[in-house]
Amino acid sequence: MDAYLRRIGADRPQRADATALRDLQTRHLRTVPFENLSVHLGEDIVLAERPLVAKIVESGRGGFCYELNGAFAALLRELGFAVALLQARVYDDKGRLGIPYDHLALLVETVDGEGRDGGPWLVDVGFGDSFHHPLAFGDRDDQADPAGTFRIVAAEHGDLDLHRDGKPQYRIVAGRNELADFRAGAWWHRTSPDSPFTGSLVCSRLTDDGGRITLAGRKAVTTTASGERREEPLVDDAAVLAAYRDHFGLRLDRLPPDPRRTED
Repeated sequence: MDAYLRRIGADRPQRADATALRDLQTRHLRTVPFENLSVHLGEDIVLAERPLVAKIVESGRGGFCYELNGAFAALLRELGFAVALLQARVYDDKGRLGIPYDHLALLVETVDGEGRDGGPWLVDVGFGDSFHHPLAFGDRDDQADPAGTFRIVAAEHGDLDLHRDGKPQYRIVAGRNELADFRAGAWWHRTSPDSPFTGSLVCSRLTDDGGRITLAGRKAVTTTASGERREEPLVDDAAVLAAYRDHFGLRLDRLPPDPRRTED
């Protein structure tokens, strides 16, 4: 876990409080990319703490929600935070909910106590472009974040919807879970033609200025916090491999096949 902290550029916090949690989440988002390269490289995804942490720390990689939040939960528990795994279902662009165990998020308790400033907290380092700072889980008012205005809204059957700027992002399903509960969802996302991850390559992370850097095909796309967008074309495989290394710290020995490209 000391190596994990070095990976995200963090010191071991003296207390498992809200300030430390916020710092850890932000650093994780800036250093460990949201990526689905394993899906296209034919690599196995094992939902157990040791291999998940090893992928991030020893292999210098990122992952998608099950991997990133699963590993981050292990780090937080080591540092004295109480962590529960939350099942969520992601809304698509047409307002339809995804499959059960579509997404893994975290509920984290700190030593501050309860309330808007003391938690418990909704934490997520595995959704890609979403909230930068932990959200007060019990708060039903608007919560300002560098990524927008978020609100946790009561839904049916005791579930909760997370809204971003008035639009539902995902539904948190009531109950607590173990990593093994998410295996079917991970398998579906790795294999189904309906999964957003089988049809595209994803590699993205938060930048230090609050924007994002994303590798999309043969383009490196930089978006500033104010929404300005700049594209850098990548002329060949060597340039793409260099972009993975320079922007995300990923040292790949081969490129994953891009499902969006067709061979001549």
